[in-house]
Amino acid sequence: MSIRSADIFLNAAADGKFRKDIRLQTKFNIVEEETTVKIAKSLLVGGMVIALLAGCGNNANNDNTGNTNTGNTNTGNTGTTNNGNTNAGNNGNGNADAMTTPSIVNQPDAFVNAVSEQGTWIIATLNDLAIEQEVTVAGTFHDKGAADGDIYRKIALYAQDADHNITDSYTLSVPKLTVKSENLLIQGGTVKGDVYVEAAGFHLDATATIDGNLYFSSDDVKNSAKIDGKVTGANEVKQ
Repeated sequence: MSIRSADIFLNAAADGKFRKDIRLQTKFNIVEEETTVKIAKSLLVGGMVIALLAGCGNNANNDNTGNTNTGNTNTGNTGTTNNGNTNAGNNGNGNADAMTTPSIVNQPDAFVNAVSEQGTWIIATLNDLAIEQEVTVAGTFHDKGAADGDIYRKIALYAQDADHNITDSYTLSVPKLTVKSENLLIQGGTVKGDVYVEAAGFHLDATATIDGNLYFSSDDVKNSAKIDGKVTGANEVKQ
């Protein structure tokens, strides 16, 4: 092989290696960018969930212990309206009480499971839900999921911003919703269907609506309830 041929061969080999290195580097950069985008999306979703949970958890239903819900700064009440108050989702000392993982649902089956005895103490929806079957809210749950907490449960039918202002309200369409969990709070949004309450301490927040009838299994159950929201149909005892 002549010296010139050898030079051409070496230059071609070097150029080929350079091009291969460029392709590998480009592929690496693409993978690195895709990974960065995935991480950013995960952080964004996580931040949205944290913002929601900051306002989901209120203290156990204190409506039966003399506290009142005025819609002003939360002093430890459950059912405080998320109207931009700085402490709407905190416990009485200003600490966020989203201490356990709630159920964040966007499918009918997931909602049915979340409100069952195997569910969680807070159930938050991400959109409108239409459920064709009758649904029962059952089981005994405690504030913040703590075994020594007050008996308490919450269904949140809304979205909120970082300042706890309600930014969107959702509709839960169901033919019949039976409440067997004590101290259940329904906050935000609309329950479209009839609600039958069989447990004490039921609370319909001022931000929530029942587009249907609200029935109680006894006078005692009705007297223990707090209805701040709107009921379009009957509101009475039905045995």
